[in-house]
Amino acid sequence: MIVAYAESLYDIANMDKVVFRYADRRLGLENKTLIKAFIATVFKKEKQPLGSITYVFCSDEFLLRINRDFLQHDYYTDIITFGLSEKGEPVAAEIYISIDRVKDNARSLGESFKNEICRVIFHGALHLCGYKDKKKSEIALMRAKEDQYLRLYQKASANV
Repeated sequence: MIVAYAESLYDIANMDKVVFRYADRRLGLENKTLIKAFIATVFKKEKQPLGSITYVFCSDEFLLRINRDFLQHDYYTDIITFGLSEKGEPVAAEIYISIDRVKDNARSLGESFKNEICRVIFHGALHLCGYKDKKKSEIALMRAKEDQYLRLYQKASANV
């Protein structure tokens, strides 16, 4: 019990390192404070030092422009992660998430928006912890980690 309490104090103290911003879409989601604290938990469990992360929630069109301008990709995506720190430094990043794409993906997957947005938020954090998703084996590991952290988050949020 004391260890869990100490971990929660660490996570709460570090949640100010995670910021939610809005470009052209608002994120209607409960427990944003808990989500931010849980992102710090992901970094702690993955043994990665957390500097600062800004999540920017936006529309499909906003993220498509970023995808075209910075990555030369001409397609919609749910998330783009830009690591800003040098190797060996605490993680600093900007993560852009399309609310439109997450809603569409949730519908097509038969998931709730809340579960899907949390999955995508954790997906971005996991990329910053070194996980990739290009090869089949990487995708499988990424999905397993997303599921692991989604379950842990759901358990933590059920106790709030």
